[in-house]
Amino acid sequence: MTSFDTSPTLTAWRALLAVAVVFVMLATTGWSAVHHQRSDEGRTLALASWARDRIAGRALPDVDAPAYRLAHFFATLTSGQQVALAGKYPSVVGNLNGAPVTLRYHANRLALKQAAAAEKRRVHGAALSADGRDEAVRRINRFRSLLAGDRQILAFDPSGKGRAAEVFGDLDRAARVSVIVPGVDTHLLTMERTRGANAAPVGMAKSLYGAERSAAPGTRTAVIAWADYTAPAGLGMDAALGRLAADGAVRLNAMVGALPGTSTVSLFCHSYGSVVCGVAADEAPGRVADIAVAGSPGMRAANAGQLDTDARIWAMRDQDDWIGDVPHLEFGGIGHGADPVDPDFGARIVSAAGAAGHSGYFEPGTASLDNFAAIGVGAYGSVRCAGADSACHSGIHGERDGRRA
Repeated sequence: MTSFDTSPTLTAWRALLAVAVVFVMLATTGWSAVHHQRSDEGRTLALASWARDRIAGRALPDVDAPAYRLAHFFATLTSGQQVALAGKYPSVVGNLNGAPVTLRYHANRLALKQAAAAEKRRVHGAALSADGRDEAVRRINRFRSLLAGDRQILAFDPSGKGRAAEVFGDLDRAARVSVIVPGVDTHLLTMERTRGANAAPVGMAKSLYGAERSAAPGTRTAVIAWADYTAPAGLGMDAALGRLAADGAVRLNAMVGALPGTSTVSLFCHSYGSVVCGVAADEAPGRVADIAVAGSPGMRAANAGQLDTDARIWAMRDQDDWIGDVPHLEFGGIGHGADPVDPDFGARIVSAAGAAGHSGYFEPGTASLDNFAAIGVGAYGSVRCAGADSACHSGIHGERDGRRA
């Protein structure tokens, strides 16, 4: 009986196996829903004040307004007025889709300084346990790291476990923008690492940015390390369900839709991040030309056609990636559907040679990173397919536009 057999008996056994896997997850890791997270009273107060405030006699726009309206609002302000708003409401302006990206970088530097100061006060308070004090120190170090040099922080929210996004390259001038969408256990303290750097979102983005510049030196590129959604904590129930992916998909599409200019966008989605991308696909802005997944537990679809997108779907998995042993199915809302590297799924299956497991897809010298870079810059002819033939190139005409003639 092949792995693609869909007989009722095998389907039932797979469903039971999936349920068993989930119960093992719960027994070993517990429910991973986000509990006891740090609130951000400062941002709540800032949002309330923003809603009542005015500038030059005009009310400030609703923070949930469409990005194009927010962009129009900021375009009517002088540079001095923009900076003044960022100075007064850094935690608001720094996260507004539609605000100029350089203004968001400035606002988030201010917000990071405020967050570091607040965390420092907590460290010296009497209410923290030893573990709490250790975490607060780690958060201070993370804030200081994000403030170092001229880092471009596109989004920053210290509440809960924290979210952020960082840009590499010139987002305003980029012709091609790549977005890294990471998986479980992504938050402020894990978005970058010293050891195993390329397994964390910031390292992934740095590595991809360098590979894209090498692959196409004349192409203006930018890469976003997008750790700006609430990811599951560990391999518990949240990782087996789609609720957090649905919330993340809304945030992802809003960010992509608000990017400046007319750049072409590619999404690079790792592990649970591919669930986010799968849910986002049908509502993704038209500028999204490619969705590439690596180490995917599924995209909450039975096949690529169900994603309902014009974007090309690419998939890869290293032969030593443990995710291949996880049942790729959905039963009662548990699980994320078919395996994207199953030929029946209909994705363009590309090589991940050299990736060495679940976390190695962005390591320099791997076929996986080279393929990601080629996709990111639109050099589709350079993509190395997983099989001996060139099936992953089917229907692609031209090196840069990749659209059908």
